[in-house]
Amino acid sequence: MRIGLIGEKLGHSFSKPIHEALADYTYELIPLDKDEFAPFMEQRDFQAINVTIPYKQDVIAYCDVVDERARAIGAVNTIVQREGKLFGYNTDFDGFLYMAERHGIDFLNKKILILGTGGTRKTITAVAKSQGVREILIASRGAKEGTISYEQCKEHPDVEIIINASPQGMYPNNGTCLIDLADFPQCTAVMDVVYNPLKTALLLQAEERGIQAINGLEMLVAQAKYAAEYFAGRPIAQEEIDRIYQSLRMDLSNIVLIGMPSAGKTTLGRRLSKRLGKTFVDADERLVSEQKRSIPDIFAQGGETLFREIEADVIARIGKETGQVIATGGGVIKRGANMRALRQNGLVIFLDRDCRRLMTDPNRPLSSSPAAIEQMYRERRPLYERYSDLHVLNNGNPKQTLMEMEKQIHAYFGH
Repeated sequence: MRIGLIGEKLGHSFSKPIHEALADYTYELIPLDKDEFAPFMEQRDFQAINVTIPYKQDVIAYCDVVDERARAIGAVNTIVQREGKLFGYNTDFDGFLYMAERHGIDFLNKKILILGTGGTRKTITAVAKSQGVREILIASRGAKEGTISYEQCKEHPDVEIIINASPQGMYPNNGTCLIDLADFPQCTAVMDVVYNPLKTALLLQAEERGIQAINGLEMLVAQAKYAAEYFAGRPIAQEEIDRIYQSLRMDLSNIVLIGMPSAGKTTLGRRLSKRLGKTFVDADERLVSEQKRSIPDIFAQGGETLFREIEADVIARIGKETGQVIATGGGVIKRGANMRALRQNGLVIFLDRDCRRLMTDPNRPLSSSPAAIEQMYRERRPLYERYSDLHVLNNGNPKQTLMEMEKQIHAYFGH
C-alpha cells in the first residue's frame, strides 16, 4: 500500500525528503493528470496520501469521512485509508498557522489581501478568520464572485498583510508577479505559499522595500509534520519542524560568490562546493561553453552591452536551480535583474580582496591595468555591499578564507 503525494506537476516537490526525515516510511511522488485522477481515487490503492494543486477540492467527493475543519474549509490535503474508508483532513491549516506564529504575524483587526482563489486560499482565509482578521480581500485573474481583479487591488492602499496563495512565480515560471508593492504603503508583511524558488519575485520585491518576507517552505514542512502524524499514527515532536526546515533550506540554497575579477571566486567556489556537497557552477565558464567563443571575442564583436545581455540570460537560468555554489563574473552586479535571479535561491557572499592583490589581465578589457582595476573596484564596491548577505575577506591564506566562509554560512542557517 502506497504513501505519497498526488498532484498534477510534482517534478520539483520537496515532500519526499521531508516526510522520510519525519517518519519511517517510503514516500512516493505520484503525478496524475486530469484523466488519471478519478481512476486513482476510485481504486484506493494507497494507505495514505497528501494532495496538492489542483486536486484539494476534487478529492472531497471520494472521501467517506471528512474532518470538520476540512469540510468547513472546503479543501482536503491529507487522506488516510482505514478499514477500506477514506478519511480526509486539512493539515495546511496548522501548517500556515505555524508559519504565521513562528514569524510573529498578527492577523487581529488587520486588513489582508490574498492572491489566488484555489484550495489554499480557503485554508488561509480560515486561519485568518480564526485569528480575528478585520477584512479579507481575494484577488482573482478571472471575474469570480466575491473577488476583485488584480488591477482593483490598487484601490486598497490600506492593506496590511499580503499572502500569495496562487502558483504565480513558482518554478519554472520564476520572476512573475501580478502586483506592485508600491501600491500598498501600509503593508508590513508578505507571505508566499510558494517554496520553489525560495524567494519569489513577490518576496524579493518585499525585501527590497524593507517589508517582512516569508516563503512557503516552513509551511510545507509544518503541514507535512501534522500529516505524518496521521500517516504514522503517533505524535512527532514540534521541534522537528524547525530542524528539517533549516536543514532543507541549507541544502536547497545556492551559495553565490560575487566580487572583483581574481578575488578567488572560482578557486574557493570549487573547494566550497565539495565541502558543502553542492554542484559547482562558474557562470563565465558556462557562458563561454554555450557561446563557443571567449569573453574577449564577445567584447570585440559587440562590446560590453552584448556581453551583459548574454550574461543576463545565463544568470537567469542558473539562478532558477538549487543546491549550487555559483562563481559569478565581476560585473554581474551591474544589472539588478541578475541579482534578483541569483537571490531567489541564493545566499550571496561578497568575496573581497585588496585592490593591490587583484591581477591585471590584458585579455579582459575591464581589468587591463592596475589603474583600471582600482577604478572598477571603486565603482563596484557599493553594489557588492548592497547585494551581499555576507562579507568575507580573501587577503591571506585561502584555507583560512574557506574556513571563514563555512563558518559564516553555517551561522546564517542556524547550524
